[in-house]
Amino acid sequence: MNLRHQIVALAIVPLVLAILTVTAFITWQSTTLVRSSIGTFEQNMLKAKETELLNLTNLALSAIHDVYENAQAGDEAAKERVRAILTSLDYGQDGYFFVYDYDGNNIVHPRQTFRPGHNWLDLVDPDGDKVIANLIDKAKQGGGMHRYKWQKPSSGTMGDKLSFAVGLDKWRWMLGTGVYLDDVYVQTATANADFRANIRKTFQVVIMIAVPAVLIVFATGMLLTLRERRMADGKLKELTQRIIDTQEEERARLARELHDGISQNLVGVRYAIDLASRKVRNGGDDAAGAIDKGADALNVAIKEVRRLSHDLRPRVLDDLGLTSALQALSSNFAERTGIETSLDASAFDTRPKAEASTALYRVAQEALNNIERHSGASRAAIRLWSDRGRIRMTIEDNGNGFEEVAGKDRNAGGGLGLRNMQERMAHFDGLLVVKTAAQGTTLIATLPRSAAASVDVGLEAA
Repeated sequence: MNLRHQIVALAIVPLVLAILTVTAFITWQSTTLVRSSIGTFEQNMLKAKETELLNLTNLALSAIHDVYENAQAGDEAAKERVRAILTSLDYGQDGYFFVYDYDGNNIVHPRQTFRPGHNWLDLVDPDGDKVIANLIDKAKQGGGMHRYKWQKPSSGTMGDKLSFAVGLDKWRWMLGTGVYLDDVYVQTATANADFRANIRKTFQVVIMIAVPAVLIVFATGMLLTLRERRMADGKLKELTQRIIDTQEEERARLARELHDGISQNLVGVRYAIDLASRKVRNGGDDAAGAIDKGADALNVAIKEVRRLSHDLRPRVLDDLGLTSALQALSSNFAERTGIETSLDASAFDTRPKAEASTALYRVAQEALNNIERHSGASRAAIRLWSDRGRIRMTIEDNGNGFEEVAGKDRNAGGGLGLRNMQERMAHFDGLLVVKTAAQGTTLIATLPRSAAASVDVGLEAA
């Protein structure tokens, strides 16, 4: 996975995970709320049914109260009147009262006329519940609710039924009535469907918000990536052109140095040798003087070669280290330019890596060149020291200073040396800070601990 894909992934994956987490939480919370609400709704419906059954039972008891209270245990006429009253008390297609004696014999059943006169104590519903026996037990206990399955008179199908049974103990009768729970289940299912539809709608709203958000983030990430890539390509082209320009400048400088310095000196040596040769052939007395002049010119050429070699790669940097190389650089700079130059490395006790030493040396070399060309300074100072494993170097002058215009394209006019110094420091994760004013300029170069060379264990032990 390349950097562009990593950036897109880092932008989109957390958003997608957050959306999925929020959606899952909302769905779970909504489902839990639905289950709780449906359960509460169903319980309230059942409570309402129980209250209805109690009211109906009280109505039936009120209807037979006078007959039952004034009758004796074996008063058949009173029992017949009560049977007639209860048979006539029906409510709707599936609402009626039924009576069984405590032995399980049916006495009243308006909807199923085949049941009176028969014993149904052992009757069980499809779930194995002994319906009549359990209703009689509830009546003997003073009255109670019982749920079971029973055939609906209106449809002939089996359905859940909730009944309340109460005892007429004087006659050993169980009086009961019941309601079917189909309407409860229908309303519960409807409410459940409504809740689930709301959940689906909420989920759709979340998706409608989340998908455009992901697409916007993805598109933004792609646009930013493309923009950064174009900028990186532009910087790469700029760097490539800068390298080419630097190479051409260095080649031009070497060409000038070779032509104006070494070449001229070698031409002088050649003329001196030719002159000495003619004098020797002609028997002249001044051949030795011509040879001496040629030797002097040759020495000058050798010094020029050494100077060019030192500028390209100072030997002292490899042989004696950074401090000695900077000392030689500052001495040569002071001798060549007449600018008073000092070096303070008394607090420098870190051995940097070879590449880091080269980078610091080149920064100092470029800074001194800038001082010579642009600052008009009469004094320059180099300070090199260690700070808790980090390497620091400052270069100060008392020149005119310079001002960088914010936002100015440095390619438009100069600044190549400063950019090179900054890039040398950045290569080692270092930092280059330039502070300038009318009283002079201070350049601060800092390298991290990682730029220091690892010390050999044997040397540490020694």
